[in-house]
Amino acid sequence: MTAPIAGRRSYLDVLRGIAVLVMIEAHVIDSWTREADRQLHYFRQSMVLGGFAAPLFLFVAGIGVAMSARSKARRLGDEHAAARMVRNRGLQIFALAFLFRLQSVILSRGEAWTLLKVDILNIMGLAIAACALLWQVVSGARARAAAFSLATAAIVFVSPAVRAMNWLAALPDAVEAYIRPIPELTNFSLFPWAAFLTAGVVVGLVLDAARTQESDRRANLWLGIAGVALAFGAWRASFLPPPDPRSAFWSTSASFFFIRLGLMVSCLTAAYIWEQRPSAGKRWSPLQALGRSSLFVYWIHVEMVYGVVSLPLHRAFSLTAAWLALVAFTVFILACVVVKDRLVNWWRGNPLTRGKTFAYMRSSARGVNP
Repeated sequence: MTAPIAGRRSYLDVLRGIAVLVMIEAHVIDSWTREADRQLHYFRQSMVLGGFAAPLFLFVAGIGVAMSARSKARRLGDEHAAARMVRNRGLQIFALAFLFRLQSVILSRGEAWTLLKVDILNIMGLAIAACALLWQVVSGARARAAAFSLATAAIVFVSPAVRAMNWLAALPDAVEAYIRPIPELTNFSLFPWAAFLTAGVVVGLVLDAARTQESDRRANLWLGIAGVALAFGAWRASFLPPPDPRSAFWSTSASFFFIRLGLMVSCLTAAYIWEQRPSAGKRWSPLQALGRSSLFVYWIHVEMVYGVVSLPLHRAFSLTAAWLALVAFTVFILACVVVKDRLVNWWRGNPLTRGKTFAYMRSSARGVNP
């Protein structure tokens, strides 16, 4: 009998850490590369690489939805209560999206309409909440895997048709932006981006069923094989006429979606293999640290890269210099994560500090100065 899995699956933190690195790369290279270098082949390749950050975050979030819902259900003995908790987490993330935008408006003196911009947190929050509802409707691991697989395919294949619907123009821009892109208002839309999250739920169900180290090894092995096969098959299909002639390869193409999905599933297996090395778990891991602080990094780095604090650096570097600046900035962000983690650990381990903090909060709530 093989040993059961104990604690966190560190390879998921590694995969999320990779997503953090790609996210920082995308933003730094986009914001700090000078105009003269933005037409270079390597700049375009840098942007293609950076385009994997958001799908990877959504994919890992989907894995987390499935594993969190199953874990909560086992602990509470109530599937519906677990789904409600996951739904509430999605709504919290959706609310955080607006708080993040408010921070940007205040710090960079942005215009009020930018509060309505749709970014990755908006899509992630709504998609998690929708997945929680589907989770409640369907019961059983196999039925849920089938339901979320169908949801993934449906979102991907209807995206070109949805984006072409003329009646969507009658909707308020702030609503339409969640369905299809609107210039300056939308970086992401539910079609097809939400499909990365529903696909992650399917993978999460597979991983949750692997309750021992041996079954986890087998699951990751087969997922890796499936990911390579999916990416290769989608790449071959990209040379064929698309199912919907209205699709565009870099945005709504089913082939491009499944190429990225297959590569991300393969990266999951690569992260698993990396965590099986002899030295794994014996020393501090920068990738795990970044992965566990992904929201913190997202929260602080966007303003640093695009905001007024770095205004002299915007479009100021050659592509080579921008990559060198990226390395330095990544080290700085990692240092911020270390400081944040140490402060959190210090606070958690100091009962006196916690007691004073809670006393201050209680007295403040009563309108009494400490």
